[in-house]
Amino acid sequence: MNRMEFMRSELIGLDVVVLSAPFSGISGRVVDETKNTFTIESAGTERMVPKPGNEFRFTYQDRYVDIKGIEIQHRPEDRIKKVR
Repeated sequence: MNRMEFMRSELIGLDVVVLSAPFSGISGRVVDETKNTFTIESAGTERMVPKPGNEFRFTYQDRYVDIKGIEIQHRPEDRIKKVR
């Protein structure tokens, strides 16, 4: 699995950790995604984290994938077409 394949895949439902301040340390499961944000559920609360300016570590198929938010700043339904 390469990075491009990952960035075209569905991210809702994946476990994620935010690596960049001031959101660093937020971790949980992605429950929603828009062009500019992820909503991450952690310990019963939902936190909205902007994609631009943040780096995320996703757990995907028993591997860690680090992605900068700006690289996936597309609506989920458009990401398949736009990410190259």
